[in-house]
Amino acid sequence: MTMLSKLKVVLVILFFTIINCGTTQLTYSAKFFDTEKIVVGAEQTAQYLPMLQGKNVALVVNQTSTVGTTHLVDTLYNSGIQIKAIFAPEHGFRGEADRGVDIADSKDERTNIPIISIYGKKKKPSSKDLAGIDLVVFDIQDVGARFYTYIYTMHYVMEACAENDVAFMVLDRPNPNGHYVDGPMMKDKFKSFIGLHPIPVVHGMTVGEYAQMINGQGWLKDEKKCKLDVVLCKNYDHKKFYELPIKPSPNLPNIRSIYLYPSLCFFEGTAASVGRGTDTQFQVYGHPEYPLGVYEFKPVSMPGAKYPVHENKLCKGYSLVNSPMRELQKKAALDLNYVIGFYRNFPDKSDFFREDNFFDLLAGTDELRKQIEAGKSEAEIRASWQTGLDEFKQVRKQYLLYKD
Repeated sequence: MTMLSKLKVVLVILFFTIINCGTTQLTYSAKFFDTEKIVVGAEQTAQYLPMLQGKNVALVVNQTSTVGTTHLVDTLYNSGIQIKAIFAPEHGFRGEADRGVDIADSKDERTNIPIISIYGKKKKPSSKDLAGIDLVVFDIQDVGARFYTYIYTMHYVMEACAENDVAFMVLDRPNPNGHYVDGPMMKDKFKSFIGLHPIPVVHGMTVGEYAQMINGQGWLKDEKKCKLDVVLCKNYDHKKFYELPIKPSPNLPNIRSIYLYPSLCFFEGTAASVGRGTDTQFQVYGHPEYPLGVYEFKPVSMPGAKYPVHENKLCKGYSLVNSPMRELQKKAALDLNYVIGFYRNFPDKSDFFREDNFFDLLAGTDELRKQIEAGKSEAEIRASWQTGLDEFKQVRKQYLLYKD
């Protein structure tokens, strides 16, 4: 058999193998078979630069705000755009600050543009901050979980724009967890900066779609609406997987941690560690007194994780570092078994959930904690979400910009 004939046989076998995998398998193999590169909104400068020319512009950006390998600030500055201010969210303009740490005002060293903190004394630009500004551009990579704060930074900036007659533009980016919707709905009683809107834990929307929902659902103060433009991603839909080129925050170091984050973040409301202070954040979990752990790790203070839970103590628990990526993608659901199983085997259950009710804020309700304490199974807990999820999905459909 000639080499050409052998190649033809291989191609035929590959073709029928793919066909026989079925629709679901092909859908979740999109990353491997797609030839069309996803182009994020920021990279489509021809679409939005004309809209910025001759205007005074402010930016809401961090380390993920890049055009290729160049920061958006530098791209716009070198294009002659008049950037009057940079608004810095949680973790700061460079994305190096620890969780929950106040960000101070400063200046960008390269361009001398003022950096105004909106994660510290205030979370919303003032009228003074927006004086003379014609348009605010938002370009931050989100990860699709309700308790990830950038969508609420966007909410407050949109609100300030609506109140001060300033236009608002989103340079959209894919949601790495945009292929599913799951979790309990947030109740008003548990509203906070890690849960501002009545949505499930995983909302399945890009920031551009979410901005449309904020406007359309009347969530801004006094149900105001801001002037909104969204520069769409090219070649993206909700079933395509996107591996982030830059980590979105200090403790989400890779795509595996991002996939696990919506499920493991519940541990932040408990006595357990999720690996802050290690190099496997949100890929391990444990506690110094846990009796059944098959994996050990020791959190230490480090940049982005100062004074981590159980600092310098040997924690026993579990590692998900070797979890198959394809399995994490195909699951397309929260996995409550991590926290349920850990609770059931925790030596002192009265000391498991934090006293400050942070677990309830993460869940957006106190029902999940009560269900775990009552010994409910994941299937029983999941069934209790269904009505709320079905209602949310119908609302969500109105604001989608990409094929679901």
